[in-house]
Amino acid sequence: MTTYYGLYGQKVQYLASDPTDVQVGQVWYNSTSAVLKVRQQVTAAWATGGTMNTAREQVNGAGAQTAMIIAGGAPVSTASEIYNGSSWTAITGLPTGREAASVVGTQTAALAFGGFQGAPLFSSVITNGWDGSSWTTLNSLNTRRYAMGEVGTQAAALGWGGDNFPGARVSTPTESWNGTSWTTVNSLGTAMYYSAAAGTTGSALAFGGNFPSPPATVNQTWDGTSWSTPPANLTTQIGPGFGFGSVSTAAIAASGNNGTAPITTTQSYNGTSWTNLPANVTTARTTGASAGSQASGIIAGGSPATGATEEWTGPAIESKTVTVT
Repeated sequence: MTTYYGLYGQKVQYLASDPTDVQVGQVWYNSTSAVLKVRQQVTAAWATGGTMNTAREQVNGAGAQTAMIIAGGAPVSTASEIYNGSSWTAITGLPTGREAASVVGTQTAALAFGGFQGAPLFSSVITNGWDGSSWTTLNSLNTRRYAMGEVGTQAAALGWGGDNFPGARVSTPTESWNGTSWTTVNSLGTAMYYSAAAGTTGSALAFGGNFPSPPATVNQTWDGTSWSTPPANLTTQIGPGFGFGSVSTAAIAASGNNGTAPITTTQSYNGTSWTNLPANVTTARTTGASAGSQASGIIAGGSPATGATEEWTGPAIESKTVTVT
């Protein structure tokens, strides 16, 4: 029988715990857990998740791949749902139905603001907070808008751009939330709406969106005080597509519309440039919800109205248990 030693000229290490300085391809036996392990490269991929209870577009969400919350949607809706990594559950709806409201935070502590609420006011200033069981109405935005870009938490959020119909259809205002009220801060350098987002209130990335048609490839970065435009643009226009990332220098842009048709492209940002990845989404769409990090993300819903959910696993190096059958 061929042995590992015979194949590679090395013996399998017998260790009481996993080594800390591990190389790709290294194999060892963990005597404490009684398992054989290998360090390997994990390929980036999308996988099908559980279907939403209510198919819709113009929906937004926040949280993580295994703990997401979504709220609102089109036609003007109050519907809210949470995801546990495999299935969606309907929860208490928003006090006021809206399309394209911005959502930040976590599954148990979220903030929903702005949105399109229909006649007679159309664009909304409403802010709602979610405590894990119900929504409450909080202090309003200073400027009515929907389809804003957004990052942050329930205690500290940033919202920018958007459409303030029946006013300017593409806008530049930025507002900062301190857990109690909104303050107008420095505006975007280039007006945009439906932009995707990554990062935090101190360091954010706005990308894609319409500003106006055709869809945008431009990025804008927020340093906690003002916006600037870095030299690297998206490789492919995504229009009102999906985007996520826990930091501004590591983002994923997915699907959307290139100005002609919905696309399935996935792009990765490293803080300097964007790269097209070989892993494509299954269902091409726009104006849906997204959340997560460059390593682990999720997209749900979108236009044309769908309940489809897809989970993203980014390329990584990890230790895996070897199963022998």
